[in-house]
Amino acid sequence: MTLVVGVDSSTQSCKVVVRDAETEALVRSGTAAHPDGTEVDPEAWWQALQQAIAQAGGLDDVAALSVGGQQHGLVALDADGRVIRDALLWNDTRSAAAAAALVDELGVEAWAQATGSVPVASFTVTKLRWLAEHEPEHAKQVAAVALPHDWLSWRLRGTGDLDDLTTDRSEASGTGYFDPVANEYRRDLLGQALGRDDVVLPRVLGPAEPVEAHDAPLLLGPGAGDNAAAALGLGLQPGDVMLSVGTSGVVAAVSETPTHDPTGLVAGFADATGHYLPLAATLNGSRVLDSAARLLGVDHGGLDALALAAGAGAGGLAYTPYLEGERTPNLPDATGTLAQMTLANLTRENFARAAVEGLLTLLAGALDAIRTQGVEARQVTLVGGGARSRALRELAPQILGVPVHTPPFAEYVALGAARQAARLI
Repeated sequence: MTLVVGVDSSTQSCKVVVRDAETEALVRSGTAAHPDGTEVDPEAWWQALQQAIAQAGGLDDVAALSVGGQQHGLVALDADGRVIRDALLWNDTRSAAAAAALVDELGVEAWAQATGSVPVASFTVTKLRWLAEHEPEHAKQVAAVALPHDWLSWRLRGTGDLDDLTTDRSEASGTGYFDPVANEYRRDLLGQALGRDDVVLPRVLGPAEPVEAHDAPLLLGPGAGDNAAAALGLGLQPGDVMLSVGTSGVVAAVSETPTHDPTGLVAGFADATGHYLPLAATLNGSRVLDSAARLLGVDHGGLDALALAAGAGAGGLAYTPYLEGERTPNLPDATGTLAQMTLANLTRENFARAAVEGLLTLLAGALDAIRTQGVEARQVTLVGGGARSRALRELAPQILGVPVHTPPFAEYVALGAARQAARLI
């Protein structure tokens, strides 16, 4: 039996799965927590990876490994390969003003045509601008720029040579300075952010191209961003859509054609197979259901029962759950509203139903944004913690307007990384 490893280095934890390369059967696994915060010393990711690998029984009998990781972020390295400052994660919003400035300087259409996306605070390019403006002494030291999964793969390779940094299209497409159609970096955009473009950027590998291992016994794959790895783990094909309901909502479609959305609602990312992964995200996800259950004094099973006891439309009760602002549509300062209340319709059942329908309506808006870009959506695969909600699963097809499939729970990012590793053998 040939074994492969898939790694999911997410914002919250590192998960390692060891699988049979042929059958994909799970053989063993391990996990370790990451520290909280929106800026983290990358060494914590490395230590968590070592702990998770040890818990999973080590790598001595493993043939290949690939890393899936949280997208975007900024790992800045000096000429000796040392981390210059704590990594800024995708959810660090201090670069929001930098994002707005970069968009103003070039215009939304220019950004969309160049990279498929309009920069927002999560993108690496905005964090580089923030670094140049707020920590110029650090910016001057930057000799190479990597993303979390790039850095972990580089550490696993172990050469310490900046020229050995590698990545894949899915990760590169989330930087804000990579053209996923031409498959090349836009160093002019890198320079626009950092003030210079003479830094090492990871070499972009093909979907099944191994990292040069210098006769090492373990093959390393190119890895992928978390959403691309999840799509690979789910086996999505063009026309399939992944809807992940976690803290936020993510709608991502595998497409054979690229997108260039000047509204900024849809990010024109690449996937891990050679296709594209247009993606729209909502800030509000499963916590809409959490707050409704808390308010009603029930657990999630109780919330499901109440919601499914009410009729469609919640008796006219309309809940728009912009509880944390919103990204799609782009309303960062918005607040939620509960409207059209009457003595007759203001019931526990209707409120529970309105919460589920309200969340699904937000997700339908993200799906519509992707469809507006000409992307086909034949069916939706529902994953994430929110997919455990029976009410969400049952109401999703009628509100989203397409068939909805909910697969068994699995670590799909790690599975996708393992699947990629198996293709190297």
